[in-house]
Amino acid sequence: MNITELRKMSTSERLQAMEVLWDSLVYENDAVETPEWHEKILQERKEKIASGYATFISLADLKKSRLQ
Repeated sequence: MNITELRKMSTSERLQAMEVLWDSLVYENDAVETPEWHEKILQERKEKIASGYATFISLADLKKSRLQ
């Protein structure tokens, strides 16, 4: 399958395909290692939350900010 074939699919069909692909990876968790940089970012975020410097916004506010 290539990008041209994917673009012929509806959004719903592409989302369903992504779900199937994701589900197939979840059960093969030993084949995919989490990259070191990802672990570092997660640790930094945990530290920010623990220190009280993290701020949170609602999903609605996030969507509004992305449209501006």
